[in-house]
Amino acid sequence: MPAFRRSERRQLMAERRPSALYIPAVIPPLSGLEKPNNHSLNMDHCDILILGTGLVELILAAALAWQGVEVLHIDKNDYYGDTSSTLTVDQWKKWCVEVNLGRVAHVRDAQIYVPGGKRDNGFSSKDYGIDVSPKVMFAQLDLLALLVQLKVYKYLEFQSLSNFHVFENDHFKLKLSNTTKEEIFTDQLLSLTTKRLLMKFLKFVLSDDAAAKKELLAEHSQTPIDAFLQQKFNLALPQADELIYSIGLCSRKNTRTPEAVARMKRFLVSFDVYGNFPVMVLKYGGPGELAQGFCRSAAVAGTTYKLATKLVDFDPVLKIARFDDGAAVHVREKIVAAPTQTPKFLRTGYAELEENLQPYAVTRLITVVRKDCSEWMAETESSAVVVFPPDSLPTHNQHSVQVIIQNGGSGVCPAGEAIWYSHTCEPHAARAKEDLESAFLKMENAILRESATNLENVLDDNDFVLSQQGTPILVNSFKLGESLQSFVPKKTLDIVCKIGFVQTTYINPDLSNVLAPESKLNISNLSVKDSDDILFSNMPSSELSYDGIIGEVKLLYQRITGSCDDFFVVDFEDESDEETPGKSLDAVVDELALEDSDYDSSHHEPFGAEEMEL
Repeated sequence: MPAFRRSERRQLMAERRPSALYIPAVIPPLSGLEKPNNHSLNMDHCDILILGTGLVELILAAALAWQGVEVLHIDKNDYYGDTSSTLTVDQWKKWCVEVNLGRVAHVRDAQIYVPGGKRDNGFSSKDYGIDVSPKVMFAQLDLLALLVQLKVYKYLEFQSLSNFHVFENDHFKLKLSNTTKEEIFTDQLLSLTTKRLLMKFLKFVLSDDAAAKKELLAEHSQTPIDAFLQQKFNLALPQADELIYSIGLCSRKNTRTPEAVARMKRFLVSFDVYGNFPVMVLKYGGPGELAQGFCRSAAVAGTTYKLATKLVDFDPVLKIARFDDGAAVHVREKIVAAPTQTPKFLRTGYAELEENLQPYAVTRLITVVRKDCSEWMAETESSAVVVFPPDSLPTHNQHSVQVIIQNGGSGVCPAGEAIWYSHTCEPHAARAKEDLESAFLKMENAILRESATNLENVLDDNDFVLSQQGTPILVNSFKLGESLQSFVPKKTLDIVCKIGFVQTTYINPDLSNVLAPESKLNISNLSVKDSDDILFSNMPSSELSYDGIIGEVKLLYQRITGSCDDFFVVDFEDESDEETPGKSLDAVVDELALEDSDYDSSHHEPFGAEEMEL
């Protein structure tokens, strides 16, 4: 190990950054990427040391590496992803044990239930890829634009998601029936007055008159969205619930009007970007697949990876980092640590930062069922979203319960099965678990009722409407009419496994403290006492989409480099199909190729960028 003289002041990274068009003269080997546990750290220095391979940390590593920064990226786990992982059932069992032994920070009360045990249940663990923090991707999103710019999308496979369902009056109602002018005025279940009111509001959400819109939102900056809809547009239940909780995906009552309007706009402007759907999901796992893609990009740019490795000590004077395998590396600039990877010697400093932050609980229930749930999905699709608005469950839930459903067509489980990812922001753990179990029972009853083979005795004329051609049409795929309210299935769902846990994050459910770059309520803006060389990232938010992630990465990037002006400003040349086998977006009918010409990065802004300034 060479000696480092303290009298020599090394230039700050902002002073010595290479050209924005930096590309390594020779693409280095993917150090540690293919066999990250089978190599030693053959390096004596790095610019940045990153602990944890979550999605935020991996994007940050790629952004830095493509600007010529020497990055060493380690993870105490023997797999990539950390809090963004996609795990097998056996890995989940091990993870739950680690949580309950107190070895996974910010996660508690982890449980996994396998009816009859693995042998009697008859499944193979490796057939399942279950996300720790499942998310969906809106078509108008800064992260999606980045995937295209970096060519990372070529290693991924996208699938469309167009069916959103809202639970009301003891029924699931199919969403998307009132998001376009044509669909609103052809919906026979809406009165003419309601149609006009909906059109007026949607026109306001998509209005180009920025000044008038901003003035009205400023006037109602503290008004709950349900009151705003009632006062200004005379919209009440059930349309208000659909707008707020299905289109807006708001998580709680009394969401402020500017935030809710921004969320609704995010949904609406995402239509017809790549097809008649607003959202996409990744095949074979969500954040876990993204993590692998950015990991590859960072490795190509020169990042060194080492899994199953812990930082055990750091000398803040000599800036020497020591690891549990005996290696020692000089860290020239900064250390970035994920909350789940914080070493023991930093926990006191981290705890001091936590004292001034508001924690938010995210309680999750993941259920794997032996039913493909295709009744809930659009034709040719393999995913859907179900939302339970506040006070829609027998438990009188105060926060919404949001559920992502994916079946075997998405590659996360065998054919004929589905994974239900449900979560709530209810702060009281016992109440949150009751809400999630209640939502599960409602979904179980609904899917068994929907797929029942003999419904002749429970359907009547009230369950149908006539088309313009006089053909009887079922009201919709979920609301089978009042006669089905008393329908009780004679069996229960066959369950492969159920997983539950409570996660804590310091990201507000409305993302306000990550959308505001200077917020002191964001741990990524804070530093350990007497040291600006150690930064922390956040735990995943409760947000159902990937919104806010790029904003957090940019915040860390700016704290490291001094500016975001060259954030991924790199000329990525096209590669041949043989070198990078491309993947296409599986749209509703045909596969839609993701061409670079389809993207305008200026349109991919974080949702609410303007409205949230209020």
